[in-house]
Amino acid sequence: MTPPPGLYSGTSTLALVARASAFSFGLVYGSMKLKYLKGKVKSQKKAEEKAAHH
Repeated sequence: MTPPPGLYSGTSTLALVARASAFSFGLVYGSMKLKYLKGKVKSQKKAEEKAAHH
């Protein structure tokens, strides 16, 4: 017996779950990447300031 087509078929719910988890993973990954890049920029500026003072 195959599931009825539409929102509640097995494949579409699986696709929805996969899409939702991929989206949330993207959000988490994006925010982590931003934090990392911001920290990198801060440390670069500190290094530049140290070099400018010497």
